Amino acid sequence: MSELLERSPFDPGSERRIVIIADWLPPDVGAVGQYMQMRARAFAAQGHAVTLVGLSSKAPSATNEKIGAGSLTEIRLAARPVPRDSLFGRLLWTVWINLRLVWRAYGELRVADGILFTGSPPFLIHLLVPLKWLWKGKLIYRITDFHPECLIAAHEGRSSLLAALLAITNLWRRRVDGFEVLGEDQLRRLLDTGIPENRIALVRDGSPVTFPVGLTPEVLPRELAGHFVLLYSGNYGVAHEVDTVFEGYRRHHQEGSGRVWLWLSAAGSGTEELVRRFAAAELPFHRSAPVPLERLSGLLVSPDAHLVTLKDSFVGFVMPSKIYACIESGRPIVFVGNAASDVDLLARGAKQAYWQVSCGDPAGFAASLEDLANKSDKSLRPVGA
Repeated sequence: MSELLERSPFDPGSERRIVIIADWLPPDVGAVGQYMQMRARAFAAQGHAVTLVGLSSKAPSATNEKIGAGSLTEIRLAARPVPRDSLFGRLLWTVWINLRLVWRAYGELRVADGILFTGSPPFLIHLLVPLKWLWKGKLIYRITDFHPECLIAAHEGRSSLLAALLAITNLWRRRVDGFEVLGEDQLRRLLDTGIPENRIALVRDGSPVTFPVGLTPEVLPRELAGHFVLLYSGNYGVAHEVDTVFEGYRRHHQEGSGRVWLWLSAAGSGTEELVRRFAAAELPFHRSAPVPLERLSGLLVSPDAHLVTLKDSFVGFVMPSKIYACIESGRPIVFVGNAASDVDLLARGAKQAYWQVSCGDPAGFAASLEDLANKSDKSLRPVGA
């Protein structure tokens, strides 16, 4: 994990009791919950008494353990999956979940010396900041994703309702004690809202897994054997580029060599859209479910290269955290997205081969696949991996 991510914004001596609120906690799959659990453990090791509150797809639970000089209490609320087929349903789900999280953590929030909340679930700021007079602790907002900016970016046309929601959100942001952003692109976005730079800290996620020499890879699906495998792992949602990937992949297979086969170990609306288009065009690919965290490192060393995507409209509002583990895996990376994103900043400074393709450039994506296939997979893989 990133050393920055282990750094606490709270003083263990004077701000010992910490509450962290996130969404889906392990073993449920969710990047924010995974990182916040890791961070909560790091805080506890530094001497904090940490309460981590989040969601579970299973039964509710509460656990407590001593870690180093501190302690960690994990509270999980049972919750149904997000209803992704309805915007209204998602909003209702979000409101209800946020109310439940704050209500369950209310006692801990009242006595906490510090409160760290994230952008997942969205819009917690609309509860925690108006109630700030009840909390004695410092309120830190770790902006994993910007909301409602992501909602605005996902929908065409202007909306007076969303514009009003953004204005209210920015009002509450000015009353938060401090911020953490995941990248320089997010830092620029937050500065644009009028937040002073001295209230913002850049705290990157880092890789949630390690890659020891001799790590056993996940077994490749049978139909991918003998092909150059490009893996997309994790969430492929509304923020991720679909059109350029599909059209470039189609050209590679119908007009090019077709040597690169895509493996989608993914979930989300973008996954479903790509699967539908690939099937309609009779393009070869393999689709499987995302793997749990304990299998992630083995998965990420299985393919020949990794695919990362991000729509232009989401640059600075979303930071694909998968880039850290992809870099650490040592495999080449193809990024379909804008060079203004910190994905490009990080990948361009890494040691492995890297291609950046602009959204709307399917010819460039097809060319990057040909370039990948032209390279020896043995020369691309690090020794011992």
